Amino acid sequence: MKLNLALAQINTKLGDVDANLAKHLDYIKQAKSQKSDLLVFPELSLAGYVLRELFASVAHKPTEDDPVFKHLLKESHNLDLVVGFVDEDSRHRFYIASAYLSGGKVLHVHHKIYLPTYGLFDEGRFFAWGDSIRAFDTRFGRVGMLICEDFWHASPPYLLWLDGADIMLFSSASPGRGLNDKEKLESARWVERVTKAYASMFTSFVAHANRVGYEDGLHFWGGATLFDPNGEEIAIGPYNEEALTFAQMDLNQLRRTRARLPLLRDERTSLVQKELGRILSRD
Repeated sequence: MKLNLALAQINTKLGDVDANLAKHLDYIKQAKSQKSDLLVFPELSLAGYVLRELFASVAHKPTEDDPVFKHLLKESHNLDLVVGFVDEDSRHRFYIASAYLSGGKVLHVHHKIYLPTYGLFDEGRFFAWGDSIRAFDTRFGRVGMLICEDFWHASPPYLLWLDGADIMLFSSASPGRGLNDKEKLESARWVERVTKAYASMFTSFVAHANRVGYEDGLHFWGGATLFDPNGEEIAIGPYNEEALTFAQMDLNQLRRTRARLPLLRDERTSLVQKELGRILSRD
């Protein structure tokens, strides 16, 4: 099977969900014109990143009667979508979230597990922590989603791999930090290294959509990427500008790579479980 993927790196307007929705619909139109099967947007693509006390005012529920999601669900009938938003649960806790939409339905919602509170980050002050990591079935196979800080920890991608995810979709609002050379920020270099490493170690497809633009003094650098199960770069988007990056994924590559390199077959999950139990039981 071939999967035509589109990765959107957009400059969102802080707190302006209507304007951001309009941009989503425009990018959806562009992706459909290129016969894409799946379009992935960055972290908090509907809301903006540095929300602080705005978080409650931009929250939406991924349901058919929501004034924002009703449009996105309609568009998902012939193009699967991953969108970033603020999710509010029934007890009014607010989460940084990604939703996977397909066929007019919500297949999965991931709540961000790790909320950074170091350096320039202050997410833990305003948002609740997610408490589950699950892969889910799509028309392309089993997929897993993570948001930014989630994939800076080794355990979430590992758990998705064990739960059957052959395609990992990462979204982020990654600020630029540190100059490596004239062309690439240090933060961009590290993100690309990490995503390539996961693709190689877990013999899976790993896609990453990052936002662009400036917000409250932060610079977001874009640079969408897709790596195949060999860790080879299939596509990379431009830095520092809005763009749609298109790439085709040959899902048969999973079989070819894993027949040659059976890391998944040889993974000793019971050993991991035993040793984690030992480590966690120590005084």
